[in-house]
Amino acid sequence: MASFDVVSKLDHHEVDNAIDQARREVVNRFDFKGTDTEIEKTEEGIVIRSTSDSRCVAALDVLQTKILRRGVSLKALDAEEPKPAGGKNFRQLIKLREGIETELAKKIVKLLKDSNLKVQGAIQGDVVRVSHKKRDVLQEAIALIKEQDYEAPLQFQNFRD
Repeated sequence: MASFDVVSKLDHHEVDNAIDQARREVVNRFDFKGTDTEIEKTEEGIVIRSTSDSRCVAALDVLQTKILRRGVSLKALDAEEPKPAGGKNFRQLIKLREGIETELAKKIVKLLKDSNLKVQGAIQGDVVRVSHKKRDVLQEAIALIKEQDYEAPLQFQNFRD
């Protein structure tokens, strides 16, 4: 029986490269001079620190541009509003989304069941495995899922006959 997996994974190497490029651009740009703007990756996500909330938003814009150029979807970023971080400083946290959440997995399985494709969808942790006897039907299922606009970036892996 043929199958494939629907996953939501980040290329952390590309994200790190985008952060490094954004950090270098922020250091060199004239409009960021004297704002002490920093971009760093931590365990909780990406943190932007600056002396004003507007500089945090501008640094986020630079970061998003670099991430897009690296081929990473902006759907993987979950940016919070800049918050005061003591003194004149502001801090903005951007969480990185990875893995398919249970609610999204249920939506995908329901979409597949409601379609007339007769494919099997099974939730396995943060992966949705879709299976059917014929490869052509699975390719139709991939096209159906791609047509939808979900809040997470989806990839299709482990296509097996």
